[in-house]
Amino acid sequence: MPEVTIHIGGRDFEVSCQEGEESFLHSAAKMLDDEARVLSNQIGRMPEGRMLLMAGLMLADKTAAVEDRIKEVEAQLAEREGELAQIRSAPAPEPERIEVPVVPHSVTETLAELAARAEALAAEVEEKTVE
Repeated sequence: MPEVTIHIGGRDFEVSCQEGEESFLHSAAKMLDDEARVLSNQIGRMPEGRMLLMAGLMLADKTAAVEDRIKEVEAQLAEREGELAQIRSAPAPEPERIEVPVVPHSVTETLAELAARAEALAAEVEEKTVE
């Protein structure tokens, strides 16, 4: 088992850890050291046991706040997932029906007559340009 020296609150501690977990131990020690430094700056020097206890309690408080926030976010996520499931299971909306206006017969006849005249004029113009 590797022996690792960690630094907390200006003090060195020799601790053992499992093989390969040294970086995790250093990371945890840094978090504890950060809290211990805050205490040290606010209160000054204190006994080792008290410093470690207070720093640990401060970390526990932060951890509890993070856990509460995680629960809130998980609840919001569950709510959104429920809404999404409802939307997915809902029947497809009916397509909108578009009312097509009825064109009076006289208008279609007039348009057909105009189209015929336009074709006749186009044919005349074409004949004149070919000659």
